[in-house]
Amino acid sequence: MKQLAILGSPIGQALSPVLHRAAYGELGLDWTYRAIDCMPDDLPGFLAGLDGTWAGLSLTMPLKRTAVPLLHEVTDTVRATGTANTVTIRDGRLRGENTDVTGMLHALREVGVTRVGSACVLGAGATAATALAVLHTLGCTEATALARDTARTGDLEGAAARLGIPLRVRPWNEAKRHLAAELVVSALPPGAADPLAPGWPAAGNTLLDVVYRPWPTHLAQTAGRAGSTVIAGLPMLIHQAARQVELQTGHQAPVAAMRHAAMRALRADRRP
Repeated sequence: MKQLAILGSPIGQALSPVLHRAAYGELGLDWTYRAIDCMPDDLPGFLAGLDGTWAGLSLTMPLKRTAVPLLHEVTDTVRATGTANTVTIRDGRLRGENTDVTGMLHALREVGVTRVGSACVLGAGATAATALAVLHTLGCTEATALARDTARTGDLEGAAARLGIPLRVRPWNEAKRHLAAELVVSALPPGAADPLAPGWPAAGNTLLDVVYRPWPTHLAQTAGRAGSTVIAGLPMLIHQAARQVELQTGHQAPVAAMRHAAMRALRADRRP
């Protein structure tokens, strides 16, 4: 039996265990997957203690950047973004991947977004760096990041430079000037982007909000009422998890079964 887990903090609302367990059941794998609360200071010791029963890990806040220098090898995408959300373990070696890029691309393409001219990213963390990689793939030539603290955007600006995408970092009080971009990606935790909702324009643009629980966010509701196309974080989550399953098991991911399990879990959230 192989074991896997998602690491991060807080971890209680993570849907990844539901997705991965559904995939293993569909594939006939007697594997386990659990959620483990882990802070950056705990990560080196945790990784050092892994034995041969481990097949991989998923990483979420606040570990996606912390993990990178602790891995034996990483992909070019991880090097460019400076973030890893996936670890595959083979023969004791830890290989880092960023399947969030795959997930975000799938989510956008499902609604017909295949090219982007201008874009605005809300936030400056690991998921914002992933968004820049996606924007680069989609041909974006004009990207702005709105940051609550513009003095703490060095990692994001470094990722933009490595990706070769021009980036302007602006404070939140300039949000109204930039929310009319062709694509807006909210790369922030639940509720964090909601203060920007009153400034959402009637632009008919697209919003990808990476939040999936609770859904919809106030920002998403406001954008939808203004006529924007709104993409929830769930499709991104499902597709990034599907890619994790493929990397860690060597089998094609049963995406339909994973989506069904996720929807069942979210419906259970809404029951009184």
